[in-house]
Amino acid sequence: MLLKDLLQEYIFECEIKKFTWKTIKSYRNSNLYLINYLEQEFNITNAKEVLTTHIKQFMMFQIKKGCKESYLNGLLRAFRPFYKYLMQEGYITVNPTLKINWAKEPKTIIRTFTNEEVKKMMNTYSEIDYISVRNKAILAMLFDTGIRNYELCILPCEAIKDNFIQIWGKGNKERQVGKSPYLCKMLMKYLRYREVYFSYKNINYNNLFLSRTGKPLTPEAIERVVLLAGKQANVSNTIRCSPHTCRHWFAQSQLKNGIDVYSLSRILGHSNIKITQRYLEGLQDDEVVIKSIKTSPLMNL
Repeated sequence: MLLKDLLQEYIFECEIKKFTWKTIKSYRNSNLYLINYLEQEFNITNAKEVLTTHIKQFMMFQIKKGCKESYLNGLLRAFRPFYKYLMQEGYITVNPTLKINWAKEPKTIIRTFTNEEVKKMMNTYSEIDYISVRNKAILAMLFDTGIRNYELCILPCEAIKDNFIQIWGKGNKERQVGKSPYLCKMLMKYLRYREVYFSYKNINYNNLFLSRTGKPLTPEAIERVVLLAGKQANVSNTIRCSPHTCRHWFAQSQLKNGIDVYSLSRILGHSNIKITQRYLEGLQDDEVVIKSIKTSPLMNL
């Protein structure tokens, strides 16, 4: 069977399983990149002809280009489920990706916004019309729940409960996050503006956050909201102003405030607690010391 035909079949399978658009895009682009390389370099178009050595040479090609370890691991994360699917469907008898080791990534400290920068970003939007109130509510959601960009885009109105917010994350897994009094007030204000703004317009979507025309916001639109707030707040050039950085700030703030890593892992929707532990490494020594004083065994005895 031709690799390109099998990739198309696999992507259809991913869509049936309701993988996120970002995951599907990564699987499609990464595997197509490899398929084109195999065809150009080795004249291989059939799945049964692919050997581990072929994929290793592709990875070496990336290394010579100067690609980082994280990029190489990202490619491998896309290759493995594809060839696992080919094995399960009986198209191949040997998975050529299993003998390829993960690249050892250097430990990087996750840096995020300061508290003052977050305050300035939250004050960027003036709350004088639907768009400004919506944008402020978006920032409040990102900073106060740690929700992912894509999760925020697809969040329906009925997900907002009295004391919590119901989120559908990666792999369509459901989780709940708390709703603080501040966020509750911000969402109440936004929903009032939303109702008035769309009172005489036909709305065909039930997403919580909508564009001027009543359509669901795209991840790119959310990114622009955060980027504009960061520019207005003069956030440090060393920090990337993105929804994911808001998630980093949420995680590190929760740790500073005393939450345990396991609870934080559940709130963030991480599949592995090791992912959550990376946020601990981003805390400064003085912050860890202050936290340890608050949790002193004898003082709390």
